[in-house]
This record gives sequence, C-alpha cells and structure tokens, in this order.
Amino acid sequence: MSSIAVNGAGIYHELRGTGPSVMFISGATGDAGHFERVADLLADEFTVLTYDRRGNSRSLPPRGWGTTSVAEQADDAAALLSELGLAPAAVYGNSYGATFALDLLLRHPGVVRSAVLHEPAMISVVDDPAAAQTSVRSAVQEGLARGGPPEAVDRFFRLVVGDATWDRLPTGLRDRMTSNGETLVGVELGTFESYRPDDSALAGITTPAHVLVSEDSPGFFHEAAAWLAGRTGFEVVQTPGSHAPQFDHPDELVRTIRPLLRMHT
Repeated sequence: MSSIAVNGAGIYHELRGTGPSVMFISGATGDAGHFERVADLLADEFTVLTYDRRGNSRSLPPRGWGTTSVAEQADDAAALLSELGLAPAAVYGNSYGATFALDLLLRHPGVVRSAVLHEPAMISVVDDPAAAQTSVRSAVQEGLARGGPPEAVDRFFRLVVGDATWDRLPTGLRDRMTSNGETLVGVELGTFESYRPDDSALAGITTPAHVLVSEDSPGFFHEAAAWLAGRTGFEVVQTPGSHAPQFDHPDELVRTIRPLLRMHT
C-alpha cells in the first residue's frame, strides 16, 4: 500500500499475490476498495493491482486539477503499469473503468495482455441516451439537494446496487466513496459518457478481450455491450449481479472472470 507519482498525480495503489499481473480499474468514486474482495480471491493465482484513480480517495490530484478525460485516465493506468513493472497486464474495468480500459486497448496496447470490459459507460452509443441517464441524473440531483455531493454519491449507489448491498459495504470504504462526491459530481459525471471511438479504430484492436454484462443490469448496458462486440468481435459474457457485481456478487464475479484472466498468460 503506497503512492507513486504518475503523470503529475500521486496515485495510491495496492498489490496482492504473485503470478501474472492483473489490473482492476474502478468506475464512479474510483476507489481501490471497490475490488478488495475480488482481489483477495484472485491473489492465489495473480499479482493483483488495484488503485485509487486521480482525485479520488487517497490519490491526490495535481494542484489546479479540475477537469479530466478518458485519455487522461487511460494514460494514468498505462503509466502506473509501466512504473510498477507489471506490463503487459490483464486489465479488468468496471463502468467508467471499462471505458478507460478500452482506451488502453486503442492507445496503449503494449501494456495490456488481455482485457475484460464490464459494462463500459458508453451511453452515447445506445438508441436513447437521454432515457438511459434519467434515473442516474434524478438520483444525483435529489442527493445534491438534500445533502450535497456526499449524499449524491449515496443516492447514486443505492440506485445502482440497492440499499442492502450499499449498507453492507465496510464503513471506511463507504466514507471514502462519499467523500469523492466533489470529484464525481464536479469533474467526472457527464465527462466520459460521450466517448465513442470510430469503427475503424475498434475493428483494428488485436489484443484479446471480452465484454462482460451483469444479468440484473438495465437493458442499455446490454445494448452498449452488443454495440461494442459488433465492432470489435469481442465475445459477450454474462455474470450474476448488478452494474457493480464486485459489491453484490464478488464470488460469482471471480468465478466468471478467472478463466478469462487465465487466457493469454
């Protein structure tokens, strides 16, 4: 557990286990703890890297940082793998993290051995982007009105994973996640959803990858997965749980992805 300077930001990261390297990239609130249970289970076979994305939890942003992009987030991930000597690694990304992982495949293929893209938040590719974002926007706006950015995070995750799962998360993790409300609401939300590489770039990806969708996720995530698979040839795989199965079905998630991570080692 330590921090390293990456692209001008101090990136907190955790390493577990031994064996082929696997990086996990989290989505909203960007905390390494999203994958604590999953990382612990996989550490029997892999060197597992988790990290707090810039501006979230224990990763302090550069002074004056107030905007970001898919490219910046992917550059951070690529630089972290290189600095730690873990490239090429298998990369698993969830939601925003899956979008960043896709950008790694396009712009930093040398650091990626294979990838599992769980429900990339590429809302612009679905038939009705506005409808897909309505419930999230409503939850965030209600939270902001009632308690500011921390309450917006609370409402967001209660919508995504349900009250019971959210309330079961370790208190320290929930506190860090809610403390990231300023970054989520003020910097990230609405920034990454429009990401849409052109078809020729997607067709040119040669790194092995799978698209993962959760059985209980809203239909637009399945729609986006099918869109991406149709342009890349990636196989679509299903796993139990919600948009954040690392929280509500971590053991089942590990059973789903372990054989995918073993490929191409």
